[in-house]
Amino acid sequence: MAMDQVNALCEQLVKAVTVMMDPSSTQRYRLEALKFCEEFKEKCPICVPCGLRLAEKTQIAIVRHFGLQILEHVVKFRWNSMSRLEKVYLKNSVMELIANGTLNILEEENHIKDALSRIVVEMIKREWPQHWPDMLVELDALSKQGETQTELVMFILLRLAEDVVTFQTLPPQRRRDIQQTLTQNMERIFSFLLNTLQENVNKYQQVKTDTSQESKAQANCRVGVAALNTLAGYIDWVSMSHITAENCKLLEILCLLLNEQELQLGAAECLLIAVSRKGKLEDRKPLMVLFGDVAMHYILSAAQTADGGGLVEKHYVFLKRLCQVLCALGNQLCALLGIDSDVETPANFGKYLESFLAFTTHPSQFLRSSTQITWGALFRHEILSRDPLLLAMLPKYLRASMTNLVKMGFPSKTDNPSCEYSRFDFDSDEDFNAFFNSSRAQQGEVMRLACRLDPKTSFQMAGEWLKYQLSTSVDTGSVNSCSATGTGEGNLCSIFSSSFVQWEAMTFFLEGVINQMFRTVDREEIPVNDGIELLQMVLNFNTKDPLILSCILTNVSALFPFVTYRSEFLPQVFSK
Repeated sequence: MAMDQVNALCEQLVKAVTVMMDPSSTQRYRLEALKFCEEFKEKCPICVPCGLRLAEKTQIAIVRHFGLQILEHVVKFRWNSMSRLEKVYLKNSVMELIANGTLNILEEENHIKDALSRIVVEMIKREWPQHWPDMLVELDALSKQGETQTELVMFILLRLAEDVVTFQTLPPQRRRDIQQTLTQNMERIFSFLLNTLQENVNKYQQVKTDTSQESKAQANCRVGVAALNTLAGYIDWVSMSHITAENCKLLEILCLLLNEQELQLGAAECLLIAVSRKGKLEDRKPLMVLFGDVAMHYILSAAQTADGGGLVEKHYVFLKRLCQVLCALGNQLCALLGIDSDVETPANFGKYLESFLAFTTHPSQFLRSSTQITWGALFRHEILSRDPLLLAMLPKYLRASMTNLVKMGFPSKTDNPSCEYSRFDFDSDEDFNAFFNSSRAQQGEVMRLACRLDPKTSFQMAGEWLKYQLSTSVDTGSVNSCSATGTGEGNLCSIFSSSFVQWEAMTFFLEGVINQMFRTVDREEIPVNDGIELLQMVLNFNTKDPLILSCILTNVSALFPFVTYRSEFLPQVFSK
C-alpha cells in the first residue's frame, strides 16, 4: 500500500466533505460529493488507513467526523472479512486515538466523542469476551491517563449497556454472551463507575471555588456528569446487590450530590431509577435507607434550594425529578410495608409527608398532579392509612385539594403564580385545559379516598367552602384565559369568570365528600342537622346567572340524601 495513494485519496475526500458541508455548494456538486464518499466507503480496499488519517486531531472537525464514520462502517460491514492482524491493527489504532488522538475534554466536539465511542462499542460487540478478553483492563488503563480519556470510557460503557440491554441492537446469541459477561464482571464495572464518580466529585469540590483552576474544575465536573449518565444506564437492570453494596454507598453519594448544582440533575435521575426498581421485595428493602435522617435531610434541603430562587428552567427540571423520587419512595414504602413484613413505618415518615405535601401545594400544576397517585397509594394502604401521622396530614391534603381544584394557571395569563410554570409545561391554553381536566378527575379519585379516612372533617371543610361561596358576591370578571369566551355577557359569568371557577371547584369537592360520607359513615352518625342547614342555605340562594345556577342545582342534588331524614324539605327541593 503506497502512502501516496492514501494521501491522494484523503485529499479528494477532504474536498468532497467540504463540498457536502458548504451551504453555497449547488445541489449537483453536493450529490456528486456524497456519491464519491459513499462509493469510497463501500468499495475502497484502503478505508482503514484513510479513515485513520482523516480522524487525526490536526484535521477540522467535519473531516475528523467523516474519518471516524469510515472506521465505523468498516467495523460494521467488513469486520468478518478482515484478517486477525487487520482487526488487531484497527483496534489498537482506535485505542491510540482515544489515548492521544483527541483534543482536551473541554475543547473536543461532542459528535467526535460520540463517534469514537461508537467504533469501540461496535468492536466490543464483535470481539468481547472471546477475542478481546482484556477489554476492561484496557479501558481501565485509558481512564488513568486523564479526564479526557475517562469521559470517553464512560461513553463507551454507557453505549455498550444501551446497545446490549436497552435497545438490543445485535443478534440474540451475541447479546446473551455479552450480557452474561457484563453480569459476571458487574462488581468490577460498578466499583469502577462509583470510584470514577467519587474521585472526580472530590477533585471538583476541592477546586471549584478557585478561579485559577476553573478549567480543572470543569473537566472533573464533566467526568462526574458522564459517570452519572453511565450509572443511569446500568442501575435499571443490574442486580440490586450492586446498588445497595457497602451499606448503600451509591445511594448515599447520590443524595449528597443532590446539593451540588452542576451534578444534581444526574444524581436525581440515578436515584429515581434506583428507587423505581421492581423485583423481589426482599432485594428492595435496603432502599428504605432513603427514609433515614441523612438522606431525607439532603433531599429536603435540595428541594428547598431549587425552589428558593424563583423559576429557573434548570432548577424546575430538577424539582420535577426530585418530586418523582419522592413519589417512587412512597410507592416502595407501600409495597414493602405489609402485615407479614418486617419493614416498619420509618421514623421520618412525618417529615416525608411534609415534604411531599410541599410538592402538592407547589404553584406548578405538573408537580401537583405528579403527587396524586402516590397519595392514593398511601390512603389505600392497609397499615399506613391508619397511621396517626397520615391521618393528621389529611386536613392539609384536603385544604391543598380545595386550592388545586380551582382552574387557574393558564399559560396565556399572568394572574396566578401557576401561569409562569404553565408556560414551561404547556404549548397553549388548550393543552393546559386538557391536562387540568384529566388531572382533576384523578385528584377527585384520591380526594374521595382521603374522605373515606376522615369523612366528618371532610364534610366540615366542604360545608365551610359552600357557605363562603354563598356569602361571596358574584364576580364575572378576572378571567383566566385569553379565549373569546372569557368574558361574560350582560354581567353574567363565563366559564372562565373568577366566581364560576371557584363555584365549579367547590361543587366538585362537595359532591365527592358527601358521596363518600354516605357510603362510609353509619346512618345514625350522619351529621343530619349540618347537612339540612347547608341544604336550606342553598335552597334560599337566588341567582339569575345560568352557570352559577347550574352549580346550585348540582349542590342541591349532592345534598339531596339529607332529605331522606327530613321529608318536609321535599317540596322546596322540587320547587328549586
